Amino acid sequence: MTTIVKRNNGSLLPANPRSLFDDFFNRELFNWGNTNFSASQTTLPSVNIKEREEAFEVEVAAPGMQKEDFKITLNGNLLTISSSREDKDEENNGKFTRKEFSYQSFQRSFELAKDVVDDENIEAKYENGVLRLTIPKKEDAKTQAPRLIEIQ
Repeated sequence: MTTIVKRNNGSLLPANPRSLFDDFFNRELFNWGNTNFSASQTTLPSVNIKEREEAFEVEVAAPGMQKEDFKITLNGNLLTISSSREDKDEENNGKFTRKEFSYQSFQRSFELAKDVVDDENIEAKYENGVLRLTIPKKEDAKTQAPRLIEIQ
């Protein structure tokens, strides 16, 4: 007999220990079904999340930004990535005939499972237009190799 559980995204799947990891980042807060737009109707940067044996890796696509433009906070188990950059005209010697570049603020929040992640050792790096966060797993949450049990 297989137990069925309802996941955060509404799908029904067989219950297994992996469901905790499957739903790990599926709990984006303040996102009522509109995943690509903020409250001000500005486009949010896309996010990729990978699970590795040792850690979760989060990639945020944010080309044209500087590392100083980002703010990453951890309040309890709520990880928030935000950016606020003013759109400045640095050249006064010309007038734009068309200006499409826009750097608007955004904020994305994710709920981290306290019993899974090592929140004291989260690292962030920004290069080539991608903000990368490495969120290490606690030792007891890492995937264990199958253990052979001897039959006596």
